[in-house]
Amino acid sequence: MSALTVRLPDDKHQRLRALAESRGTTLNRLIDEMATVMLAEFDAETRFKLRAARGAGKARRGLALLDKAAAAAPRGKR
Repeated sequence: MSALTVRLPDDKHQRLRALAESRGTTLNRLIDEMATVMLAEFDAETRFKLRAARGAGKARRGLALLDKAAAAAPRGKR
């Protein structure tokens, strides 16, 4: 595990400390949880961008596949 020193304005530090206290956790755990959420969002965005790049220029093919799927779907599922 690594230690990290972060410089924050005093008022922001106090607000984060109050937030952690209101959630019944430590400031350290709160920051760790915030970092986890941000990294998960970044990973999802990266995966989305990679998938979008693979589909670039293939709109016509994608629309044809959607039409085919819609035509094959049972009547109650459309």
